[in-house]
Amino acid sequence: MSLHEDAVRVLTEYPAQPALREEYLEHLAAHPDGVFKACGSGHLTASALVIDPERERVLLTLHRKLRMWLQMGGHCEPGDGSLAEAALREAGEESGIGGLRLLPGGPVRLDRHRIPPPCHWHFDVQYAALAPAGAVQAISEESLDLRWFGYAEVAAVADDSVLRLLAAVRERLSPQASHP
Repeated sequence: MSLHEDAVRVLTEYPAQPALREEYLEHLAAHPDGVFKACGSGHLTASALVIDPERERVLLTLHRKLRMWLQMGGHCEPGDGSLAEAALREAGEESGIGGLRLLPGGPVRLDRHRIPPPCHWHFDVQYAALAPAGAVQAISEESLDLRWFGYAEVAAVADDSVLRLLAAVRERLSPQASHP
């Protein structure tokens, strides 16, 4: 299965955000290269909010170019077999943490946002990843800083897109939530 086919499958099965999910699927139907950065009208990206083993904090990166505290993530690469693999790869590269595991249930959220030309849109497919016990982060070339934040601290440093992702992750982690 190609990365494009996996993206269509994942998005077709994603149960939330129906209008936005349809925009993603329409984009992929119109652009066979829509999973890669080379697609000038926009492309999918994959990200993951990294959660500490105690499930009390999240790891955010101070993005070097954007100068914003964000979850780990970025562009899909030709070697990625799936969106989940791309999100996990990006989270590992940007956090320096090995042994990350994605939460079950597939993506947690979708977030489409404008980016500067020559491209126009990022269609971000957002996951959540649990760090292993004893995990030690390491700043990558893409970061100015990397820091753990308690859930209540995130609102002071991050934008609304990160806050929506955190809320969705906390819902996924809640004992009452039931997921496939």
